[in-house]
Amino acid sequence: MMEKPQRIVFVSGCYDILHGGHLAFFSQARSLGDYLVVSFAGDESLKAHKGGRSASIPTEHKKALLEALRMVDEVVIGADVEGQGALKGLDFYSHFMRIRPQILAVTEDDRYGDVKRDLCTKIGAQYVVLPKDLDYDKTSTTEILQSIRAPQNCPLRVDFGGGWLDVPKLSRSGAYIVNCAVTPLVTLQDWCYELGGGLGGSAAWALLQGRSSIESELDLGVGWQDPAVIQETGLCVWKSGERPDLEFKSSGSFLKGLMAIQWTGKSHITFEQTGKARNYDMISEAGSTARQAVLPEKQDVNLLASAIHQSYLSQLDEGMPEIVPSDSHPGELARKYCGGGWGGYVLFLFSDQTQRDAFITAPDSHYPSVHEASGKVTEQMKPQKIAIEPYVRPTH
Repeated sequence: MMEKPQRIVFVSGCYDILHGGHLAFFSQARSLGDYLVVSFAGDESLKAHKGGRSASIPTEHKKALLEALRMVDEVVIGADVEGQGALKGLDFYSHFMRIRPQILAVTEDDRYGDVKRDLCTKIGAQYVVLPKDLDYDKTSTTEILQSIRAPQNCPLRVDFGGGWLDVPKLSRSGAYIVNCAVTPLVTLQDWCYELGGGLGGSAAWALLQGRSSIESELDLGVGWQDPAVIQETGLCVWKSGERPDLEFKSSGSFLKGLMAIQWTGKSHITFEQTGKARNYDMISEAGSTARQAVLPEKQDVNLLASAIHQSYLSQLDEGMPEIVPSDSHPGELARKYCGGGWGGYVLFLFSDQTQRDAFITAPDSHYPSVHEASGKVTEQMKPQKIAIEPYVRPTH
């Protein structure tokens, strides 16, 4: 017959996806006594705690996994929901009062320390804070879920008109932002573009890491257009506002073979440009023209070229240097700096694919390859001219 435990240790948490940090915590907690009770959040409690997120593993499967751990003696499910007689952070209250453990062990970053200390005082239990000690890199359930949900690759984007009007504080009622997701696609390991190019790279990087790229961009103090179109894909028209509001999209197939970008040799950081003085009337007009050009029933390349030129004129009005060479390339319809400008990539729109491809292969001495870290001219590590194509995510 099993001896009655003398020193019961109680721990609680969501434990939505078990990882090494959880196991280390359970082992530390078990060493404080001779019987370990693990309480994990039930479905309703988890939703309340994680902002409506459902459990990643079914309850019975999670219970079976926890019960199989050698350091765990008993597993219970926290079902006391806040607003239904329980305090936030105490979904295990009923079990705790029934078992009356000698120790409640928590991690050093526990968010509900005050109410848990009060609970321990109520029954005379000891409140013990354990450090998060691991001999390897720490992770979290959130990071694991982000990794699972992250796409393997994604596009970057070019913008045609209305840039800056996606920044919440600069948004305008009745204005539009027009942009297009483009290939080549990127991965965390394969990135053929220069950094700081005005192509939405920071948003793509966040998305590939499984993070909310829209929130990441807004946290930087810039706009939402990059993550919005990179996630949506296609040729998109957005209503200016504080959050993304897609008016319509298309495949952008009428632009196939007509676009190219060229590196200027100088990177830029968008959030450093947000406060600059610029003519938002010109920017808004360019966005409206671009919207008209890409209407599904129109898809007018020449009108889109007019919108891109309007955007370029607004960039020159802002004080950006003229793109060199000043003379148009054969077949070129329009050009502009990508994104916030002041360096990065230049977007070129051509009348046909033959002229675009000739531009890509033609030698060019205007923009030397600059190694950004040293500032020295070096052998080119990335292509300075890239043929880009509209990209829309395939549906299966």
